[in-house]
Amino acid sequence: MLWVARLSGLCSLAMVMVVLSPSLQSFPPAEAIRSSHYLRIPAGGGGYNHHLAAASGDAESLVFRRAPRFHNAAECEPPSANGTSVCDPSLVHIAITLDEEYLRGSIAAVHSVLTHARCPENVFFHLLLSEPGLESVVRSAFPGLRFKAYYFDPDRVRALISTSVRQALEQPLNYARNYLGDILERCVNRVIYLDSDLVVVDDIGKLWRTRLGSRAVGAPEYCHANFTKYFTDRFWSDHRLAATFAGRRPCYFNTGVMVLDLVRWRRAGYTRRIERWMEVQKSGAAPSGAGRIYELGSLPPFLLVFAGHVAPIEHRWNQHGLGGDNARGSCRDLHPGHVSLLHWSGSGKPWVRLDSKRPCPLDHLWAPYDLYGPADA
Repeated sequence: MLWVARLSGLCSLAMVMVVLSPSLQSFPPAEAIRSSHYLRIPAGGGGYNHHLAAASGDAESLVFRRAPRFHNAAECEPPSANGTSVCDPSLVHIAITLDEEYLRGSIAAVHSVLTHARCPENVFFHLLLSEPGLESVVRSAFPGLRFKAYYFDPDRVRALISTSVRQALEQPLNYARNYLGDILERCVNRVIYLDSDLVVVDDIGKLWRTRLGSRAVGAPEYCHANFTKYFTDRFWSDHRLAATFAGRRPCYFNTGVMVLDLVRWRRAGYTRRIERWMEVQKSGAAPSGAGRIYELGSLPPFLLVFAGHVAPIEHRWNQHGLGGDNARGSCRDLHPGHVSLLHWSGSGKPWVRLDSKRPCPLDHLWAPYDLYGPADA
């Protein structure tokens, strides 16, 4: 009975959020969910198979629905005459990774951005792939989408990656965000980085217009979190290492939602600074090393470089942790306040829990953006 009461309470919380949050009051109907147009995954599309076929056991029956075309509101600045140029100054640039395991989440994230954007025709997606062929799925699912695909070579970072608390955190594509300043065209001066396990429920243009001041990174900060837990005793006991944060007020921030000033990033050489900390970790973890300085994956190097030097963004732009506890996968509640972005960081992903008929209450807020389903749906 206690479980039933908790479930009922969480469902009520979700309904209250939809009613009261300004970002969700105009939640449009999910046309794509009702669409009769389905797309089969192309043969040979990057080895896309068992990860999405787990529920049905048959990869051939798995499809993505085609989303409707999204059009700008009347007040939007029209894209320039050169059409698809990535250097168009009117564009909002978003970078997101694309791999076979999280493809369903990436498609839903793109769908959510377009659904709520005031100027969807001005949104340009930079898709970071570790395997070829997946961009064809995106092109089929989103007619007219402005995007460019970039191959991220896993060998570029593989030698720098240490083991982590979860194997998923060791995937090279998790580190692609470190290289956006190198990968994207030099004319791209700013980019929003988004993880694949989230949905945006507000106009992405609001996040794009966030002022970063003199900072290269903007993100929601959580200064109440125990910052020391992100690093090992070896790190804090070595005065030379701990002095990294001298003169700074370091706060935790989640790297799954960031606004990056790529001009400042490139000028300061932040990619190389992050790599140096990964090298320290790698050497310490070696058999003859002095010991690891952190246990998580790609987050700690970002904290070492940027914590205390982040332009704060409203918490509404990263309601993170909805994936639950990394060990138990437990359901989580929303943070207090309004919601512009829901983020299933943690071990539990909404599509897995929905397919297994064991969803958390908030997983149903992800479902309207899911374009994935069987051919006979």
